[in-house]
Amino acid sequence: MHWKSVVAVVVTALLVLLTAPTAAHATARGSGTVRQELSQPDYSYADAIREAVWVDTGLDGDGDGRTDRVAVDIVRPSEPAEAGRRVPVIMDASPYYSCCGRGNESQTKTYDASGNILQAPLFYDNYFVPRGYASVLVDLAGTDRSDGCVDVGGRSDIQSAKAVVDWLNGRAKGYRTRTGATAVKATWATGSVGMIGKSYDATIANGVAATGVKGLKTIVPIGGISSWYDYYFSQGAALYDSGPDWLSGYVESAGARTRCAAVQQKIVDGAPRSGAWTSFWSERDYVKDAGKVRASVFAVHGMQDLNVRTKHFGQWWDALARNGVERKVWLSQTGHVDPFDYRRTQWVDTLHRWFDHYLLGVPNGIDHEPAADIERSPDHWTTDRTWPPAGTADTTLSLSSGATPGVGTLGPAPATPGSTESFTDDPALWEEDWAAAADTSTPAKTAFSTGTLTKDLRLSGSSSVTLTASSSTTSAHVSAVLADLGPQTIRNYLGNEEGITTLTTRSCYGDSTAYDSACFLDTAADTENVDYQVVSRGWADLGQGKALTPGKAYRITFELAATDHVIQAGHRLALIVAGTDAGLIDPADTTPKVTIDLARSWARLPLSGLAGGYAAVPKQQPPASATAGSLLGLPAARPAMRPVPGV
Repeated sequence: MHWKSVVAVVVTALLVLLTAPTAAHATARGSGTVRQELSQPDYSYADAIREAVWVDTGLDGDGDGRTDRVAVDIVRPSEPAEAGRRVPVIMDASPYYSCCGRGNESQTKTYDASGNILQAPLFYDNYFVPRGYASVLVDLAGTDRSDGCVDVGGRSDIQSAKAVVDWLNGRAKGYRTRTGATAVKATWATGSVGMIGKSYDATIANGVAATGVKGLKTIVPIGGISSWYDYYFSQGAALYDSGPDWLSGYVESAGARTRCAAVQQKIVDGAPRSGAWTSFWSERDYVKDAGKVRASVFAVHGMQDLNVRTKHFGQWWDALARNGVERKVWLSQTGHVDPFDYRRTQWVDTLHRWFDHYLLGVPNGIDHEPAADIERSPDHWTTDRTWPPAGTADTTLSLSSGATPGVGTLGPAPATPGSTESFTDDPALWEEDWAAAADTSTPAKTAFSTGTLTKDLRLSGSSSVTLTASSSTTSAHVSAVLADLGPQTIRNYLGNEEGITTLTTRSCYGDSTAYDSACFLDTAADTENVDYQVVSRGWADLGQGKALTPGKAYRITFELAATDHVIQAGHRLALIVAGTDAGLIDPADTTPKVTIDLARSWARLPLSGLAGGYAAVPKQQPPASATAGSLLGLPAARPAMRPVPGV
């Protein structure tokens, strides 16, 4: 090297040392510069490396005799690569990058003439690439630029993303083109991966985590499915007019439609509309594999999400808890909405610290902070150290008749043996109709409510309802909903944007280029004043897929969606039992009259706010508690009755 070059190198090095932050304020972790326990935007987004790689999944889903390759679009900082340092990855694997778009503005991927990505949807690349992360966007098999076939949460979908985690850790093969032989290695990656996404994307994150793949350090599922059966059915009751074959056809690429007919038929055959549990559903049940999860989980869900209902969050959370997985949760009052669109600044800040901790190893303490953020009313949030919070107890409440037919009580006193209530299924009505008429005798539902509460009562977690009931016909679908009866201001989750309103102004998070803006439309809460609110719901086929014997009593216990809701003092809590929840489940093939044996039916609710809670109770009989009856605004409990034999 010429002596002038040597001098230039030395001078440059001295300038870097003289102008760099002191060790007390800055450290290099992975790739990003960390100051005050936060990665800093020290890298150029405009000069970021943008490239495409095709990763071999090892599967031949489309049966063309060649293993499938999935398209992986990468945006990563160029400076660490030049210095020989490696970066962690934030990955979103999705089937929606070309067919439907991502985010509130339905952004799709766009490319330059060389096929390298110009616009990466959402803010993850704009914000995190300058902070020393790589943004990796994966087209699931059968979608956009990938080979293979969509199989709706099955082996192909999950392997699409898992193979990329393996490639980032040197365990799978990647290629420069879709069909070429030029191999590419992720020499720039630390191997630490965080997966994030909403809806289908979140579901893939859950599924990949359930494989236990090494290198996946954390997932952030937003409104994700945990078991695909529970997306299409609720204990035998169909939730949609169509099955998963419709969804696969909706998201797959034009090329996949011509080569994946056999896979489509397997989906149809494996997911019968009868509601039967098959091996198809077992393959797509991630809850059963929660014990394999190595990654931490930051779950986000709208408590009024009627698309991916909170049963998915609740059963996933509980399974992760049993296996000691590090967890955090945000529960909003919205429907199927990304937190970027209802709590933007706090979301970006929290996500930043979460990824810094789990991908860069920054000891910022986020793992020791309260685990749960809950939206109590529009834009008003509270926190809990654990979730469900300490003091929550599974509480058994009885269903008893009242003075008016179909309008009964919900409380600690057991029902009189032999007492019944009946309703006739009306497939034209749904939970909003029932709740609006909770105090009125109507033929299509029966309602049981507490008295006016004397103090706040908090419902936190997953509830269940056990019914002993008979049908007048050979089939019956049964619904149960919990409703808060009383005036309140809520997010309008039944509105077009499910609790938000999109504004015309924009706010910016990260850096922009001419092709990829970091500025997104702002939102505000869409609110309404109501006199009641349904806070949890569940559905079941009384016969669990088998024909009923008219008049014969059947017992069924079905789960209600997880929630966290405070019924305020002065309000009442109601349990409403009815038939078809129109628009949410399909009706049975008959129109039955259903009769409930009240003495052999009850609800188990995770409650706090009842002084002393309830003790453990016999399987067949709810307990009695004078104290609880007073708090619920009900008379003192009658003496406990003898348990009734099961059905």
